[in-house]
Amino acid sequence: MTALLHLALPALPGELGDLRHQVRRFVADERAAGRLAYPDKVGLGFSPEVSRRIAAQGWIGMTWPRRYGGHERSALERYVVTEELLAAGVPVGAHWITDRQSGPVLLKFGTEAQRQEWLPRIVRAEVAFCIGMSEPDSGSDLASLRTAGERVQGGWRVNGSKLWTTNAHRVQCMIALIRTERADERNRQAGLTQVLIPLDSPGVTVRPIKSMVGVQDFNEVHFENVFVPDAQVVGEPGNGWNQVSAELAYERSGPERWLSSFRLLAELVHALGPGPSDAASVELGRLFGQLMAVRQISLSIASMLEAGQTPNLEASIAKDLGTRLEQDIVRTARNIVYQEGLLDEADLPALRNLLASAQRYAPAFTIRGGTGEILRGVIARGLGLR
Repeated sequence: MTALLHLALPALPGELGDLRHQVRRFVADERAAGRLAYPDKVGLGFSPEVSRRIAAQGWIGMTWPRRYGGHERSALERYVVTEELLAAGVPVGAHWITDRQSGPVLLKFGTEAQRQEWLPRIVRAEVAFCIGMSEPDSGSDLASLRTAGERVQGGWRVNGSKLWTTNAHRVQCMIALIRTERADERNRQAGLTQVLIPLDSPGVTVRPIKSMVGVQDFNEVHFENVFVPDAQVVGEPGNGWNQVSAELAYERSGPERWLSSFRLLAELVHALGPGPSDAASVELGRLFGQLMAVRQISLSIASMLEAGQTPNLEASIAKDLGTRLEQDIVRTARNIVYQEGLLDEADLPALRNLLASAQRYAPAFTIRGGTGEILRGVIARGLGLR
């Protein structure tokens, strides 16, 4: 059974394998020094201190140009680091969104001044971003957003709200998608613009939302006459939809879409030991087979990003398959735990805590980053079926 667990994250050849072992040593050393606890819940923990230590290893902004503080390493090298940190349950939330998509958005669409101002600070884990897309009453219909920017002298006056903004209460800046032209029902994706909004700007109010898991990760962010200078517009005004579409490829394709519940699976394998029942072995074999398939898809998308492509369709497939697998892992783990009587074992607190956390958190897997229904619509359009 332990061999199966190792097969889930096989070392890649050459320097990628060496890098994987470097990350594993880092995690082991951090835990031995008492700076990194073993996780007792699923999801991304938030620790600026851990993020700064990860930054010191050169593992933030890995693929970015050196002139912005980056390290000019490959997308596959970044993938290896990401995979290892997530599989180990390292709390990476303080830099996660920023490194995954906010920085790449600025790198691809931002002005040179924006890159010089923000990217080196991101690489050092000194500043973090949140995503400003979802809104109240919009559901999954992002094109229906109503947060508006009115043209004023030297910039825009922004009014409206953003919802489900992860970590807005503890990061410094948001890249928000706003409407800067009157909505056209014939083309609702037109007239949208991305802007940088520091969250300490006058007129910004962050209101916490406590999740079903009992933690405050989400927020509702209100904008009341917030002034956004022209220098804080990201890309071309009106090109926001195209930019967001490219950004979502980063958000939907990474290994966090199938590794959020991996620690639960790892603890379950550990609890079952070397001699699990035939029924448990069959179910675990099925899960690991699916895990390897989704991992291969995700890894292939990393190769596409390395080649400069924008794999929107492929990322949607990876996210849909990965998050459904995550929910299957939770259901299967729950069934095995009860069938094998593992809840009666006094020395398995990590398994009990992870299972309880995962069962509360699992409904969010297929919602975050786009619901399954929306993703399947994207896939159908990409395949020419609608």
